Amino acid sequence: MGRRGFKGKNRRGGGNDNGARPTWKDYPALVKENEKLEEYYNNLLQLPEEEKKQYWDALKRELPNSFRFCGSKGHALIVKRLLQTRYIPEITKIEHQDGRPAEPPIPVSWYPDELAWWMTTPKNVVRKFPPFAAFQKFLVSETSVGNISRQEVVSMIPPMLMDLKPGMTVLDMCAAPGSKSAQLLEMIHHGEESRVRKVLRSIAAQEGIELGPETQEEKDADLEADPSDSGRATGLLIANDADYKRGHMLVHQLKRLSSPNLLVSNHDATQFPSIRLPSTDDKPVYLKFDRILADVPCSGDGTLRKNANLWKDWLPGNALGLHLTQIRILVRSLQLLKVGGRVVYSTCSMNPVENESVIASAIERCGVDSVEIIDCSKELPNLKRAPGMKQWQIMDKTCRSWSSWEEVEKFTKEENDGVVPGRLVQTMFPKVEGSLAFDLPLERCMRVYPHMQDTGGFFITVLEKKKEFKAKNENEAKAAAAATTAAPNGAAAPEAAAEPEAAKTEDVQMDDASSNGQKRPLEDQAEHYVEGETKKVKTDAEPAATEAPAAAEAKPEDAAPAAPKVEVASKPKRHGPPEEPFKYLDAAHPTIQNIREFYKLSSRFPDNRYMVRNEMGEPAKAIYYTTQLMRDILTENEGRGLKFIHGGVRMFMKQDAPSAEVCRWRIQSEGIPILQGYVGEPRVIHLKNKETLRRLLIEMFPKIAGDEWKNFDEIGERVRDIGMGCCVLRVEPSGEDPDFTETMALPLWKSIHSLNLMLPKEDRAAMLLRIFNDTTPLINSNLQKKAEEPKPDAAAAAEDAVQDAHADVEDLPSPE
Repeated sequence: MGRRGFKGKNRRGGGNDNGARPTWKDYPALVKENEKLEEYYNNLLQLPEEEKKQYWDALKRELPNSFRFCGSKGHALIVKRLLQTRYIPEITKIEHQDGRPAEPPIPVSWYPDELAWWMTTPKNVVRKFPPFAAFQKFLVSETSVGNISRQEVVSMIPPMLMDLKPGMTVLDMCAAPGSKSAQLLEMIHHGEESRVRKVLRSIAAQEGIELGPETQEEKDADLEADPSDSGRATGLLIANDADYKRGHMLVHQLKRLSSPNLLVSNHDATQFPSIRLPSTDDKPVYLKFDRILADVPCSGDGTLRKNANLWKDWLPGNALGLHLTQIRILVRSLQLLKVGGRVVYSTCSMNPVENESVIASAIERCGVDSVEIIDCSKELPNLKRAPGMKQWQIMDKTCRSWSSWEEVEKFTKEENDGVVPGRLVQTMFPKVEGSLAFDLPLERCMRVYPHMQDTGGFFITVLEKKKEFKAKNENEAKAAAAATTAAPNGAAAPEAAAEPEAAKTEDVQMDDASSNGQKRPLEDQAEHYVEGETKKVKTDAEPAATEAPAAAEAKPEDAAPAAPKVEVASKPKRHGPPEEPFKYLDAAHPTIQNIREFYKLSSRFPDNRYMVRNEMGEPAKAIYYTTQLMRDILTENEGRGLKFIHGGVRMFMKQDAPSAEVCRWRIQSEGIPILQGYVGEPRVIHLKNKETLRRLLIEMFPKIAGDEWKNFDEIGERVRDIGMGCCVLRVEPSGEDPDFTETMALPLWKSIHSLNLMLPKEDRAAMLLRIFNDTTPLINSNLQKKAEEPKPDAAAAAEDAVQDAHADVEDLPSPE
C-alpha cells in the first residue's frame, strides 16, 4: 500500500516555525509575542541564552497530541496492543508533502508501563486529514467508553506523585474537567479485577459459579493490597468543584469509569466542609484523607501553547489576584489531611507568586514543624524538571518589579501616601531571614519547563503532614509576618501590611470571562476530549449558604480558618438547584428481595449498599450501588449542608416486562462488572464464539422464535430455554484468536421472540471496532420487520412495547 501525504512540517509539537497552524489548510498566523511577559520571565528564570531561546521557541509551537490508557481496566492493555499492532503500522504509511513519513505515537518515557503516549502530528490534522480517519475513530471510540483519556502530558504528573494505593481516601479539591481525577480513580481500583476474580474462584465450587480457566493476572493478584471487602476496592475519591455546571461536566467524564467509589461534590475549596463519619459515642468523628490533590485555579501562563489568547491577554495582575485564594485552598487541604498523608499542590503557571510563595506561606500558617516538603527528585526518573526557586521578584499590575516586601513598604510610606501598590501582599515575597519559613527547602518543589521535553509548563510540590496543627488565622499570620519585617527606622512595619489596601479596593479574583484564569471548556464534546488544564477562577471568596451547617459542626482544628470578607465586583457563585437526596434501601425491601431471588444472587454480595435518588426513598427508575464507606458518608451527613451531586454506580434500571414473573429490574451495563460474578448460573449464558458476539453487537432484537434460535450456535439452546428477562452474557474466549481474548460480562435481555444486548450504541460500536475492526452500522431488526409482520396478539404487543422501550432508553447513554 502506498504512502498517503499531507502538507505541513512535523517537528516536535507540529506547526510552522512561527507557531502558526499547519499549512495543510490556510489559517492566519497567530502573533505569539508579549513584551512584558517575556521581560518578566527572562528576568525571573535567568536561563542561559541558548536555553532561553529554547524556552520561548517551545512555547510558540503547538503541543504534541497525547493520550493515556486507563490503567485500572484489564482490557485497556488490549486496547494499547491494538494501537501498536493495528494503527501505528498504518500511520507510518502516511507521508508529508516532502516525502517524510508521519511520526507515529510513541510512549511517554517517564510514565510507567507505557500507558501514556504522544505524537507530534497536531490534533487538528489527526481529526480532519482523511488518512488519519481510522486512528481518530479509534481514539474517539475508546475515549467514549473510558479506555483512553485524552490528556496533556504534564497534567499526568501530579497524580503520579501522590503515592496513592488501593484502599485510600482521596480528595481532589478543584477537579473539573476531570482528567487527573480519572487517574486517581484508576489508582484506587488498581488490581481490583484480578483480586475479585481470585476471591470468586476460591468460592466458585460452593456457589456453583463457572469461571473458566484461571488467568495469570488472577494468580498474581495481591489480596492484601485491599483485603477487607472480598477483593473489591474500598477506597474513595471525592472529586470537588466550586462551579455547579463544571461539576456536572466532571460527572459526565468520570461516569465512564463506572466506579462505586466516586463522590462528586460542589463546594468552595477554600471552605471545604468537614465530613462526619459514624461514631460509637457522642463524640463526632470526621473524615481525614490519605491523599489530597490541590490543582488550584491559576493564571495558566504555562498553557501558552494551547491557549494562544494568553499571548495578548497576559497581565501580571492575573497571578496576583489568585495568590490568597491559592493559600487558602492549600491550608484547607492540609487541615483535612491525615498525619502521614500527602497533599500534592500544582498549577499550570510558572509564576512564583502562585507557586513557591504559596507553599511557603501555607506552611508558615500551619507550622513549619507540622508540614514537610517531600523530595521527589528520584521519583519518575526519566522526567526532566528544574528545582523550585528560593528567591524571586514580583511584577505588580503596573508592570513594575519589586525585590522584597521591605522595598514595597518603603515606597508605600515615602512615595505613595500609604497605599500599597495594586494587589501586592507580603506573603508573595521570599521569606526574610529570621522568619519561621526562611529555611524551607523550596528547591524540593518541581518546575517543568516547556522546552525540557516538549510539554506545557507545570509546577508541582508534594507535602507531607507530620502532626496535627491549628492553623493561624489569616490576619494573625499577616500580622506576625509584618512584625518580623522591621521598618527602616527600626519600628514595626506599617499596620497596613496586616490587611493590604489591595484587598480592600481591588478584585482578588478575576472576571469569569477572562481566558487567563479558566480551565478550558471541553473541546469537541462529541469526542469526549478532556485536556484543558488551566483552572477556572473562583468567583466568590465566601462559602455558599448551604455550606454553613457543616462548617459550624466541624471540630475546631478541622474548621476552615476565617477569611476576611472581600468586597468583589464579580458574578454570583453558580450553585445549581437542590440535589435529589441519597436514600439507602433496606436489605429486606421487597424490590431487593425480588432482585436477589430472580438473579439467584450469592449471599456473599452485600445487599445493604443499594441507594436511590428521590425524597421518598423508594425505587422508581434507577437503583445505585455504592461502597460501604460512601454509605456511611451519605447517611451520616444527610441534612448537614454538604452538597454531593453524584455518587455510586447505576446498578439496576426499571424496565417494562411482558409478564409478572419477569423481574422488572434489569442490570445496567455500568453495574454488571461489579455484580456479574455473583449472579447464579440459572441467569447466566456462556458465549465462546466470536461471530456469535459480532451478531449480537450489530443486530438489535435478533429473532429466536421458532427455529431461529439455531442461528446462535453454541448459545442457541441456552437462549431458547432460559426464562425471559435480563441475564448475564459471559464472553469467555478460548484464547486461540489473538484479537479475541477479552473476558467480558454483558447484560442481555430475552423477550418472547428476540434477544437484545443492553448496551449503549457507543459501547457496541467501540467493541465492534476493537474486536472485529468493524464499522458496520447497527441493525434494528424490530423496526425493519414490524411493518411487514404485524403481531396482533396481546403478548406480542407487550413485547413490542418492551423493545420500543429498549430502543428509546438503553441504546442511548443513561441520563443522570
